Amino acid sequence: MKKKPLSAFTQRDHRNLFGANARDGAGDPAASIPEAVQRCRWIAIDIGAAEFGLFFVSPSLERARLLSSFDSSFPRVSTAAKFISGQNGEALVKHTRVSTTPCWWADADTSAAAARFAAHEFVQRIDELVPGSPGIAFPVFADRGQCGLVVFLGHDIAIEAEQILDIHARCFWLFNAVSRLSVSHAEKAPTMSKRELECLKLTAKGHTSDSIATSLRISVHTANQYLTNSTQKLNAVNRMHAVAKAIKLGLID
Repeated sequence: MKKKPLSAFTQRDHRNLFGANARDGAGDPAASIPEAVQRCRWIAIDIGAAEFGLFFVSPSLERARLLSSFDSSFPRVSTAAKFISGQNGEALVKHTRVSTTPCWWADADTSAAAARFAAHEFVQRIDELVPGSPGIAFPVFADRGQCGLVVFLGHDIAIEAEQILDIHARCFWLFNAVSRLSVSHAEKAPTMSKRELECLKLTAKGHTSDSIATSLRISVHTANQYLTNSTQKLNAVNRMHAVAKAIKLGLID
């Protein structure tokens, strides 16, 4: 079945359970990641975004990066999320740690998206984050010093000036809800071996399987096996999702 584009959804599709009239954290908290994905999708629908993603900033001060919690391709990881989690997102990580100012980018100064974003006085322009796709990123913070971003992409994004604060508040609420999911009473931290945690910590710092193997003096196959074990134990969809969950559970910092 052909996937329905976000722009084709209507208010009737999400019944405003977390829509434009829901402010200051109103409504029931998300009970699972799939539910959080749906709530983020509702925000995307309201602003005409084609894609979205929620990211945590890794705790590493040496090589900070963005860790994808989920995106619009959940449970898979979208190409856009990979760009954001890679080197393209390093400058944005530094911004997120010191500012809550939303950031936008566009593939061309003459594009309609660039004109719409540039009209907002309190939104800062940054270098293109995802090639060929305009977008806007909202820095967010939660308990225990966690910070991250909620990102929306698409050529048809349209946010009125009076909507900026409302959308940002909804992003804060969503990020806080996601940050608490892993420490709820319904989910207990699994038992992890020392090597599994070491591999996750190095992954959080941006190391590849090859560099992890070199650092720990083990084979690449063994490093991958530790990461596979960690991903399964944490019920994650991939190793970066496992890192994000491990951070939220306090298994690594």
